[in-house]
Amino acid sequence: MNERRTIVIADDFPLIRKGLRQVIETLPETEVMEAENGDDALRLIREHHPVIALLDIEMPKLNGFDVAKRVNDEGLPVSVIFLTMYKEEQVFNKAMDTGVKGYVLKENAITEVLQCIAAVSEGKYYLSPTISDFLVRRNSRLSSPAQDNIGLSLLTPAERSVLKLVASMKTNQQIADELTISIKTVHNHRNHICDKLGLRGAHALLKFAIENVSQL
Repeated sequence: MNERRTIVIADDFPLIRKGLRQVIETLPETEVMEAENGDDALRLIREHHPVIALLDIEMPKLNGFDVAKRVNDEGLPVSVIFLTMYKEEQVFNKAMDTGVKGYVLKENAITEVLQCIAAVSEGKYYLSPTISDFLVRRNSRLSSPAQDNIGLSLLTPAERSVLKLVASMKTNQQIADELTISIKTVHNHRNHICDKLGLRGAHALLKFAIENVSQL
């Protein structure tokens, strides 16, 4: 007889937990436990030793990253899967850096959760197919010794050119004139660079450009 396994679902929306639970409980010999915040999720993981924990990234008290970090720090034997609305590449990379085994978008969770559990149970990784390009770019970046570990490999040649000129303290008008593009295009490039590198704040882009100009 197969040993019964426990899976924890942590999300602050009861309807999401209920929907996932109904799907997961169709699996044989599977018990599902629910948590509505990160604190409760961590407690259940510590006390009941689930094989898998499905964690929302945004939760009260402790978020998904906090729980995953504590799981790692304490050496708890559970495979973590993130359930999230975040489609940003920087969030995905941060999740992979924490050692999660799966990354499933909430919009696809009901249809993908069983595939994800099956893959993770076999020691594999799983992510929603719509963001598979993130993994390809991540693997390419990690496998190339010439690439940095700060995200510059995510930038297009045009974005790198803009960043170099930002590092030279050029104004948006000067950048536009030098690259023969419109100021609107310069703004778009700057916004895309900030999104890809996770930069926030009025002077974050300039500071980053100056500190890393030698790698551009």
